Amino acid sequence: MEWIANPTVGNWLRERIDPDFGTMHGVVPRGFEAYARVFHPGFVRSAPESADAEQTDVSITWADTAAAFGTTMHPLAQWQRIVKTPMDGDWRERTASDGREFSAPTEGELDPDLFPALARVLAAHTTTPDAGYAGLWEGWGALVGHLGQAPSQVSLTFDSDPNHQAMLQRSIRDPFNNVFRKPTWQEGILSREISEGPRLELPERSYVLFAAPLGGFADPQWIHDAPWRDRPAEAHGFPPSAQTPGLLWPEDRAWVMVSEIDLDSTIIGGSAALVAAICAEPALEAHPIPEDAYLTWDSDEVNR
Repeated sequence: MEWIANPTVGNWLRERIDPDFGTMHGVVPRGFEAYARVFHPGFVRSAPESADAEQTDVSITWADTAAAFGTTMHPLAQWQRIVKTPMDGDWRERTASDGREFSAPTEGELDPDLFPALARVLAAHTTTPDAGYAGLWEGWGALVGHLGQAPSQVSLTFDSDPNHQAMLQRSIRDPFNNVFRKPTWQEGILSREISEGPRLELPERSYVLFAAPLGGFADPQWIHDAPWRDRPAEAHGFPPSAQTPGLLWPEDRAWVMVSEIDLDSTIIGGSAALVAAICAEPALEAHPIPEDAYLTWDSDEVNR
C-alpha cells in the first residue's frame, strides 16, 4: 500500500454524492445496482457470576439485541430504537429486562477483525482485485501530524497512574506557560509529507488516499501492512492496531464501500450479486437496503 499524492482518482465519488445529508447518498455514491448495509456489532456485558468475577464485554448482533429487548430487527433499524431508548434516555448504554447491559456499536469503522470477511467478498466481485484505493478520514485522532503545542499522539502521554497522567496533561496543555512558544510540528501516525499533502475532498469530509491491493485486506493480519498502523502506540506497549478504511473501491469501480464516521454501519454499493454475497456471509450481519434509504436516528419506522 502506498500513499497517493494525487487524490483526483476519487473525484468520481464526489460527482455521485448528494450535496446534502438527507438520504444515505449524502455520503454513499449513487449509480449502483444494489446496496448492502453491514451492521457494526454492539456489545453486551453479562452480570458476573460472583462478586469477585470480572465483567467482560463481548460483541453481539443487532438481531440478538432486538430479541433481548423485544423489538424487531430489519434492514433500516436504528440502534436507539432497537434498545427501546426513551426520549430523554442514553441510547449508548441500555439494560435489557434480563439484566444484561448493552453498549452501542462503534461508529465510523467496521471491526478490524470482521473487515477481512467483507474484503474477501469484495475482492471476488471486481476485475481488479489487485488494484484499488483506500481512504482514511483525516480527522481520526493521531492519524495526521499538525502544527501546535500539544502532542497529536495520545499514546505518547498515556500512563496508568491517573495523577501522573494529569500532571503530563497539564505540562503540555497549560496555555499560561506556553503563550510565547511558537507552534512546532507534532508528529502523527502518518509522515509529515502525507499529513500536509492533498486530500480527497468530499462533502464535509476529507480523506487521505492510499493505493491498496484489495486482496491484502482479506488477510486477517492486514493491519501489519497498513501504512497507517499505529506504531507509536506499539512502542508504548499496545498491540498492533490500524483504522479500517472509511472508503474502499477497486480500480474498475465495480463497487464502493463507505464507513461514514457518524454511522454505526458500513454501506456497500455494487451489483445485486455482490449484495447477495455480502448478506450471505456468515461472519457479517448484513441486509440489502434500497436506494435513497434514510439512515438517520429517527428513520426506524418499525420500532416506534
